[in-house]
Amino acid sequence: MSIWRTVSAVIGIAFVLLYAGGANYWNKQDGWYQSLNQPSWQPPGFVFGLIWPYNFIVIGIALWVIASKASPVVVASVVTLFAASVIIALRWSYLFYEVHDLRGATISLFTTAILTIPFLAITFTQSIKVGIALIPYQIWIFTAAALNANYAANN
Repeated sequence: MSIWRTVSAVIGIAFVLLYAGGANYWNKQDGWYQSLNQPSWQPPGFVFGLIWPYNFIVIGIALWVIASKASPVVVASVVTLFAASVIIALRWSYLFYEVHDLRGATISLFTTAILTIPFLAITFTQSIKVGIALIPYQIWIFTAAALNANYAANN
């Protein structure tokens, strides 16, 4: 793998680590979240603990595959889109847990979900197997956005 492909993959993986590490930065266990009216279809807590590690691993694999196979323009586009989605997802965490702006947090999650669509599509062009493995991430982000919209409507 050429140096630019390796650097691109490492940058992508760094954003995965930022995403994983930053996702709960503002999540304080102060009782505020538990006081909210939860949607009736809220998944049990253990589901979050299962799906996020899976998602982060598959995202890292997808970024590595894209960096290994795609053209420089496609690689740069994917890394840029993914970086933007990570920044907006981290904005969600801040808005939801720190500011308690549920509507703004909902907009952030739906924006993140929309930004992941091209990432998923490009992943499929590079590896159908990895694209299929990435589908749960796409579903989860839209599910999280819908959950957040329910929180915003009910609180």
